[in-house]
Amino acid sequence: MSRAFTKEIDDAPPPPVPERPISTARNLVTPNGARQIEQMFAVLTQQTAATSDSEVLAALKRDLRYWEARRASMEILEPGEEPALVRFGTHVSIERGGAVRDIRIVGEDEADPSTGSIAWTSPLARALEGAAPGDTVEFEVAGREEDIVVLSIGGTG
Repeated sequence: MSRAFTKEIDDAPPPPVPERPISTARNLVTPNGARQIEQMFAVLTQQTAATSDSEVLAALKRDLRYWEARRASMEILEPGEEPALVRFGTHVSIERGGAVRDIRIVGEDEADPSTGSIAWTSPLARALEGAAPGDTVEFEVAGREEDIVVLSIGGTG
């Protein structure tokens, strides 16, 4: 193929990998969340040392910078064994829309709603914060009010 039929963009290096955004909220983590951050940092450090592909290395270094920042700013908190109120680190059993659901309030990086772990900065966690068993909390979803009943609270154990 003649050079006349290629685009200049074909010769350009790949665009830089954008930085991962870091939350401006306090980096509260459970002891398990702290272990996860340490583990991610260690794994990425090993992968970075073992990789020579420049595109893969750029992405790994970006992720390593993110986890290094999260590691440096983490604040490990535990609720204790028998917390009286919903707060960071607690397991909470709620009744919402007639269904009972168990959730855990955790740090932003360890949140996984599909497993019942929600970030302490999420609207649901904020609405439940400070509630006690038996309390009904009003929660707005898609423009309508919903009542959530706190059934029980436990520590992270």
